[in-house]
Amino acid sequence: MVAEHTVKAFDEDITRLRGLVAEMGGLAELSVTEAMDALVNGNEELAASVITRDKRIDQLEAEVDRLAIRVLALRAPMADDLREVITALKIAGVIERIGDYAKNIAKRVGHIEGRKRFEPLTLLPAMNELAADMVHDVLTAFAARDPSAAAEIVQRDAKVDAFYDSVFRNFVSYMVENPATISSVAQLMFVARNIERIGDQATNIAEMVYYAATGINLPEREDVPAPKV
Repeated sequence: MVAEHTVKAFDEDITRLRGLVAEMGGLAELSVTEAMDALVNGNEELAASVITRDKRIDQLEAEVDRLAIRVLALRAPMADDLREVITALKIAGVIERIGDYAKNIAKRVGHIEGRKRFEPLTLLPAMNELAADMVHDVLTAFAARDPSAAAEIVQRDAKVDAFYDSVFRNFVSYMVENPATISSVAQLMFVARNIERIGDQATNIAEMVYYAATGINLPEREDVPAPKV
């Protein structure tokens, strides 16, 4: 009976751990989408909600840390179970950084002048959608323990990187041709960099999901050519 109780308690802890990570991920995914919506529409109220939400993401990460440490200390998990706990702990830290990047984007909302028909701003939603889709899909892969889906997501990061390079070149050209816009475009460069980092972090999660499910590391990804923006 004692052994059965211990196994049940461990299973409950793992379920709770995964639930906390899933809640964090859902909030971070929402923030990535809403931060861009706020930027495009100049919605400072929405931006403020993204910034406030980041505090809840931080709180959830702290809960994951405490629970994971307790499981490691009291349950002494081995092999697959150990990978499960360590992966959840690491993924929580990465999701927290995604929330930070979304918060950084939201903080730029009040610093863009002449938002209507501002060409550089029109380039960012498509890039952000690529990164947001990666976040959504990698969280689904984590919930399903799906290494194949995780491997596919890793390949997509090259598209985000290529998009960033193309956007960056467009921004530089626009500033040269329109010097009065330098301040606003510089803010958008910062936004683009944060979107690129969100893609990187989704890739990191995908690699962790793959390792947790298979016990082996993913091979190096393949690069793709830059898209025309």
